[in-house]
Amino acid sequence: MSVIVAQPLHVFGLRSRVANCVCYFDEQIIIYPSGNSCLKYHLEQRWQKFIPGSEKSQGMLALAMSPNRRYLAISEIVQEKPTITIYELPSVPCKKRKVLSVFDFPVQEFISLAFSPDSKYLVAQTGPPESNLAYWMWEKQRMMAVVKADVQNNPVYQVSFNPQDNTQSGDQRWETSIECKEPPSEVVKDKVPHESESLFEFPTTGSPDLSSEMLSEAVGQQQATLPQVSAIAAYSKGFACSAGPGVVLLFEKTEEREGYRENREIRIPQDQRSSDPNQSDKQDVTCMCFSPSEETLLISTSKNQLYIFTMSSSDIIKAEPAHFEYLNFPLHSAAITGLDTCIRKPLVATCSLDRSVRIWNYETNTLDLYKEYQEEAYAISLHPTGHYVLVGFSDKLRLMNLLIDDIRTFKDFTVRGCRECTFSNGGHLFAAVNGNVIHIYSTTSFENVNNLKGHNGKVRSVIWSGDDNKLISCGTDGAVYEWSLLTGKRDTECVLKTCSYSSVAMSPDAKIIFAVGSDQTLKEISDSSILREVPSFDVTYTAIVVSHSGRMVFTGTSMGTIRSMKYPLPVHKEFNEYQAHAGPITKMSITSDDQFLLTISEDGCLLIWKVYDKEGRGLKREKEVGYAEEVLITKTDMEEKTQVMLELKTRVEELKMENEYQLRLKDMNYNEKMKELTEKFIQEMESLKTKNQVLKAEKEKQELQYQEQLSEQMEKQSREVQDLESVNNQKLLLEYEKYQELQVKSQRMQEEYEKQLHDMEETKNQALEELTEYYEAKLHEKTTLLEEAQDDARQQLREFEETKKQIEEDEDREIQEIKIKYERRLREERESNLRLKGETGIMRKKFSSLQKEIEERSTDIETMRMEQQKLQGIIKSLEKDILGLKREIQERDETIQDKEKRIYDLKKKNQELEKFKFVLDYKIKELKKQIEPRENDIKVMKEQIQEMEGELERFHKQNMQLELNITELRQKLKATDREMHKEQQKERDMEALVKRFKTDLHNCVGFIQDPKKLKERVRELYNKYVQQADMVEIVGVDTDLQQEYTRQREHLERNLATLKKKVVKESEIHRADNVRIMQENVSLIKEINELRRELKVTRTQVHDLQSALGLNRKNKKQGIPDTVPSRELLPSPNVLRLNVGEETERIIEMQRLEIKCLRDQTQGQEQVLALPPLSGGTLPKLEIERSHGGQP
Repeated sequence: MSVIVAQPLHVFGLRSRVANCVCYFDEQIIIYPSGNSCLKYHLEQRWQKFIPGSEKSQGMLALAMSPNRRYLAISEIVQEKPTITIYELPSVPCKKRKVLSVFDFPVQEFISLAFSPDSKYLVAQTGPPESNLAYWMWEKQRMMAVVKADVQNNPVYQVSFNPQDNTQSGDQRWETSIECKEPPSEVVKDKVPHESESLFEFPTTGSPDLSSEMLSEAVGQQQATLPQVSAIAAYSKGFACSAGPGVVLLFEKTEEREGYRENREIRIPQDQRSSDPNQSDKQDVTCMCFSPSEETLLISTSKNQLYIFTMSSSDIIKAEPAHFEYLNFPLHSAAITGLDTCIRKPLVATCSLDRSVRIWNYETNTLDLYKEYQEEAYAISLHPTGHYVLVGFSDKLRLMNLLIDDIRTFKDFTVRGCRECTFSNGGHLFAAVNGNVIHIYSTTSFENVNNLKGHNGKVRSVIWSGDDNKLISCGTDGAVYEWSLLTGKRDTECVLKTCSYSSVAMSPDAKIIFAVGSDQTLKEISDSSILREVPSFDVTYTAIVVSHSGRMVFTGTSMGTIRSMKYPLPVHKEFNEYQAHAGPITKMSITSDDQFLLTISEDGCLLIWKVYDKEGRGLKREKEVGYAEEVLITKTDMEEKTQVMLELKTRVEELKMENEYQLRLKDMNYNEKMKELTEKFIQEMESLKTKNQVLKAEKEKQELQYQEQLSEQMEKQSREVQDLESVNNQKLLLEYEKYQELQVKSQRMQEEYEKQLHDMEETKNQALEELTEYYEAKLHEKTTLLEEAQDDARQQLREFEETKKQIEEDEDREIQEIKIKYERRLREERESNLRLKGETGIMRKKFSSLQKEIEERSTDIETMRMEQQKLQGIIKSLEKDILGLKREIQERDETIQDKEKRIYDLKKKNQELEKFKFVLDYKIKELKKQIEPRENDIKVMKEQIQEMEGELERFHKQNMQLELNITELRQKLKATDREMHKEQQKERDMEALVKRFKTDLHNCVGFIQDPKKLKERVRELYNKYVQQADMVEIVGVDTDLQQEYTRQREHLERNLATLKKKVVKESEIHRADNVRIMQENVSLIKEINELRRELKVTRTQVHDLQSALGLNRKNKKQGIPDTVPSRELLPSPNVLRLNVGEETERIIEMQRLEIKCLRDQTQGQEQVLALPPLSGGTLPKLEIERSHGGQP
């Protein structure tokens, strides 16, 4: 990375084309876009804090502030993809909270954003042709809804939420929150939709917002004549809206029909320094917002200006016409074309296509002077003293004085369309460009000292040397010339017609020239030859500047970014890149003390950077000289100001006399009023005292009445309590007798349940004996099958050992042949290793930078761990809640026992359940018959799986052989690539030699009229190049060896092509076989899982039957005659139910054991064969459902 660091310090400019471009963070801080970043600007302290745009961003499109003022959403286009970035504003610096960059619907850009009232949801409107309205829960990046907007006649420009409900998502509700308008030719961005040039169109009456019927009569009568609205903002008393260029209307609520009435008109003031003051206030309002306390109104205009208005003034002085004020000072409204600084003052001069010239102070961050003209300004230059400025207009070149409050022209030069002009470092000369000619003028005598002709295209950049003896120029013709002002001729030249140069810079010693242009490289030129070309990595450099110390180089790109690098220039990508502007950078300049870097762009913004070294220290000035404080002023201006001061002094004395007289009169009036008021208050005090005495007497009477009533009520309540106690004692005796009867009944029920349990245990033991006999027979069969499988495995092992021996013999032969080949190649690789060592040093530097990034990531991981600990604390609290819920479950289980009294009502249902019992027994038998053939299918499928695994093993062996062949071919390819690179390097050396010869020969032709010098130069050429050519011939290889080398190389290339084709065909065959086998395995596993699920369903059905039968037995034991069937039928269904339930469990357990055995066998065979496991180790696991059914 580069040692030089540039930090943005201050920005002058606004991007009004960004939707919702101005918003309040708090009462004193506003947020607005400037360049390629957003600014937090303090209105009183006037500091700026940057919220930089995303890396490789192509510009911001829309902003949105959340209602709680914690989050800021920014719509951008990053690498031609739309993104929405949400920042957390309270943190310093502002952190990225979420980035929305992946969308499920087509989108090119987001033209408007809005937060919900609770700041949890985000709505975004896409631009044409899609025009979708998207609705997110942005914290979870969850898409809630997408609606296609109807934009055939009314294109959508802005979206907003209903302030009372953030869940409206229907068609009607979406319409209530969208405000759009068909724009006329002069208005670019409007929000209120209508086709008949009316002022408002509000939602339908069903919505909570305002309806069109709520407008006052005065506004309704003027709808046909008022212009269209381009911005609107609501506040507590009503709303404000723009009503044409430069006009904002305030409306307040009226009690009549709940409508709105126009309260105030506020206008943008005329700018007297403008070239046309009558048209300066005709600006369309693009955005407006109220401060949180609604004390100020802030607006932005189509000319990139910010205006402010205090609402308190509108309440106090309603009769006077109200006007906006500049937030700070007027800004550029178009692309900035010129930039320059001076030595003696901290001033920066800029000119723009908005026909203005402005003088800024980069120490105080203020605008000192500005003036607008009739013509567009293309170039500007400040005199080193800071008293004069040279501006190139479309019609002429003007030299102007910088007075204390004006910029005044005192000399015009007939240089039309001057695109570049600059003062010399001493200030005694200046250069002006007219097309392809550079004119040199004297600053003192204004004479044309020299005209430098030689460029075939337009000159784009001119720079003076430190001693003002040389001038460097570059142009679109691909030429960089160094001119001598003493002779007026070119000293050196470097022409590259394929490159159109845009900017040039020079080292302090005037030996090295830096040039940038359209070929995406930074060229280092010295003595008419290009020493180095540093690539820009797919970005075009548009401007370059070198520090006065010569240690720093800064470049500007067409993407609006700047790059800082240290001199000497880096070979690799070793520079710092910063997001600066939203358009191509047009000019760059660095102050004389190397403290500040200044950049301008086509986006109309001026950006001031502070330059630091890597440790963060500012670069120290070589000599501490204070800035000059002198200013220019004319004699007539001084006389006028002194006269005005005298008049103002006399006026102040007169006003003092008037004020003293008025104060005396007011004192007299106030004293009389005070006497009258004191007399009134004394009379009122006496009347209040009499009233107080009457009220006290009434209070005493009421207290006596309340005491008598209380005593009567107490006696009544004591009698009622005695009566209630006697009644409750009788009720308690009756309830106790009932309780004793219920205890006797419960003892009888316990005895009956114990008898039933004893009978159930006997039947269960019989069923267990039958099942054990059945499954022991099955075990015997499975053991015989296992022995057969082991015999097959032994035979496969013997075959594998025989094949292994044959493969080892073949490999030994191949290894001996390969050793001979690779010993030759080792010698060549040792030579290449020496070259690679140099490359490894470079890679180590990259590795150190990557380690720094890893450390940054580790800090992020630590923050995530802290969040994890917080979540664990939440989990512990939730576990405590779970324990409390479990206790509640236990208490409810106790209440269930009380509900057993309801069993009597269920006895009637037992008759129907007995009927269903016989039907379900029949179904259970059929299910058993269905399970047996499926088990047979499972066995067949297992055999197929074993066969497929054998095929997979064979395919693995073939793949290993093919991989060995591929590695051999790759090594051959690497050798050929190295030889090719050597030949390419030789070719580059020859091309460089030919270029040098051409340049020297071109210089030699210049002496064609001087035969002696021509002869000397020809001899020098012979001595310089013929000997080198001889060396090349000596080093060259014989022609026979080259022919033999090419013949062998062609033979190897043919073999390599045939082997590649074979490898591709065989890999496709193996891939198809593997896919087929894996698909068959997956289908088999799915069938097995389905069988398991069916078993689970049958098990649940059996369990339901068991519970139903248990209820039947309870009813029978209690001796109810209506529901008791014959006792002969009872044991058989019990036996069936137990056999089915336990049989299903035993079947599942046996199948689990079989699957485990088969897996153990396959793993053992893989270990013996020393093959890698198939498809990541094992086949996909079967879904085995464990039964946890309760006992019947």
